[in-house]
Amino acid sequence: MSDDGPAIASSIVTTLRERGSLLPAIDTIERIGLAGRAIARRRAERTLIEDIPLDALQSLDRLLEVDQSIGQTRFHWLRSAPEAPGASNLVGLTERIAFLRTLEIDQKLQIRISSGRWDQMIREGNATPAWLASDFNSSRRHALIVAQVIKLGQKLTDDAVGMFIKLMGRLFTQANNRKKHRHMECRPDTAKALRMFLDTITALQSANDDGRNALEVLDQKVSWHRLLRMTPELESMVEGNEASPLVVAAEQYATVNKYVGAFLQAFTFQSARRHDPLLTAISLLNGSMPRSGGPFRIAPRSPTSAKLIGG
Repeated sequence: MSDDGPAIASSIVTTLRERGSLLPAIDTIERIGLAGRAIARRRAERTLIEDIPLDALQSLDRLLEVDQSIGQTRFHWLRSAPEAPGASNLVGLTERIAFLRTLEIDQKLQIRISSGRWDQMIREGNATPAWLASDFNSSRRHALIVAQVIKLGQKLTDDAVGMFIKLMGRLFTQANNRKKHRHMECRPDTAKALRMFLDTITALQSANDDGRNALEVLDQKVSWHRLLRMTPELESMVEGNEASPLVVAAEQYATVNKYVGAFLQAFTFQSARRHDPLLTAISLLNGSMPRSGGPFRIAPRSPTSAKLIGG
């Protein structure tokens, strides 16, 4: 279905011709189109909210009022979610997702409305300030709010997942950079170890060529005790060189812990694999973190930049 005037008028003319009816005057066709469009809008609004309890619908009106605890309307708060990747910003996104969850609006309500009508509803909600929405009749106002809540849930979900991916990417990039920096810092020690290794090989080769006791020659030319003193330093160098990026990244646990718990607890994770070890790991992590509420079960959608009700 469409709200486009010319498309509606064209459809009316086509229908009348198919029925063999005489075409009325243009202004009459226009009035028919306007009336039909209004009826279609009201039907879509009723279809969207008819199964939502009245008290739940009435509670949605509070989203248009200034919440004294945050000094702004909740819609404005939801709209102004941070976008730059950061630990506190991701926590802020999960808080907004948790708030939307408390409204108990089923995401599947969207499929009751045709895509064209849904898009129009979203556009109207985006362009409607809170003070004006309060003047709408209850059906229209509640339908616009419900549509915005659903769309916000989708957008904030995408934003949270995208931000988490960026933070993880940054974490491992920084881990690799730290590893490279450490390699640069230990270059003098590496050169020293390689020199001793070369001296050791030379001493052993000399002992083999002359038929002498290898340990005696090694002790004379390199010093056995010197080799033993180098062992802990060499072990540290080897461990640092072989350390995986995951181990190095784990050094940032204090920072990561600020947002990972909130993110994992905000969503329900599923896998096509049976007994997926990744799900086991997520469950283990969730079990070791303080609970902040139940998971938020909404399917990610494409991010949408929009001006929401409550501006």
